Amino acid sequence: MTQDDIAKAKARMPRAFSAPLHVRLRRWALWLGFGALFCWCLYDFNFSPMRIWNGLGRLGTVLSFMFPPHIWQTWSEWSDILNGLGETLSMAFMGTVLGAIVAFPLSFLGAKNITRFWPLRLSVRRGFDVIRAFETLILALIFIRAFGLGPLAGILAIAISEIGTFAKLFSEAIENTSKRPVDGVTASGGSRLQQIRFGIMPQVAPVILSILLYNFESNVRSGTILGIVGAGGIGFLLSDRISAYKWDEAWSIIFLIIGMVYIIDWLSGLIRARLIGKSELAR
Repeated sequence: MTQDDIAKAKARMPRAFSAPLHVRLRRWALWLGFGALFCWCLYDFNFSPMRIWNGLGRLGTVLSFMFPPHIWQTWSEWSDILNGLGETLSMAFMGTVLGAIVAFPLSFLGAKNITRFWPLRLSVRRGFDVIRAFETLILALIFIRAFGLGPLAGILAIAISEIGTFAKLFSEAIENTSKRPVDGVTASGGSRLQQIRFGIMPQVAPVILSILLYNFESNVRSGTILGIVGAGGIGFLLSDRISAYKWDEAWSIIFLIIGMVYIIDWLSGLIRARLIGKSELAR
């Protein structure tokens, strides 16, 4: 059927190609509700044109301190900055590793092709949801109250938060594996553990590695925010410079954070290309 035939058919039966009345009414109601909610948010949060205009002016003043960037003159100043960057990197690394160590065995309990007993599987899954409901910043404030200021609170906050995230993502990766390698191990007389070791793990290992690398990069940024509330790292120094209106130094710290994240992303790409690429070729 050509386009002309379709156009003629539409002209002969215009109502046959339109949605039913109740569908159109529901669609209009949804759009009206969305528009009303959007307008109410603008009104409630005082998004006035004058406020936006004045804010843009102040933002321009803040951005004007970006260039030229501040360069610290003494080694003691550089030592404080580099130590803060190192603390943030260490917090992200330790939190990611600890979270993955705990989440890895839990992910098998949440995978339907591993755990057949559905009450246990659903309970574990809901536990993942409960853990993910707590924002990392809230966990950091709780651990600061319990363990005091410093990187330990940040490490524990990242680790606990990542347990729920990793366990969910790992279990979904396990569920999406092909059954054929498992059947091959079973036909060879392999046990249940051998089915997981030789049938499932080679399939999910590249996915798990990719998840770990991406979340490590994300946790570096999260570690910066945690430092602002007292969990150690470069965020504390950044918050101190902003509070003192030393915007030139604050922007220099932000540029260093951006550079660190860029380097981590570049190294992660190299690791994925080497390890994940080899795994793909092996399969």
